[in-house]
Amino acid sequence: MRERMACLLIVLAAVTGILTGCSKEKAEKATVAPIAPTPGSPETVPDGEALFKQYCAACHPNGGNVSDPDRPLYGSVLKARHIRTPEDIVRIMRRPLSRMIRFDVSTLSDKDAHAIAMYVLKTFK
Repeated sequence: MRERMACLLIVLAAVTGILTGCSKEKAEKATVAPIAPTPGSPETVPDGEALFKQYCAACHPNGGNVSDPDRPLYGSVLKARHIRTPEDIVRIMRRPLSRMIRFDVSTLSDKDAHAIAMYVLKTFK
């Protein structure tokens, strides 16, 4: 329980740092509606690495696992646990097996969750 709380506090601190680090000038610029990217352009593809850093890196630094060291994101461990596809990882994100924080669709879209899963499989082979 303490480890989960510590992980949650780390995530909250990171989010707070990100939110309070924005200046008023940047916030005003953000209110201008951007031009919508065309489907299939690089702007429409979620950045799995950035999303991983935002949502996952606090508990999974370098593919490890701070709250449950027996469940890192390394390819050999994932394969041994029959986690081989992005869908397998998204399923776990939606219904965690251990102390992991649950990421439902209202927290993380399917598209973003899939981008994170692809990043994990590619990066922590």
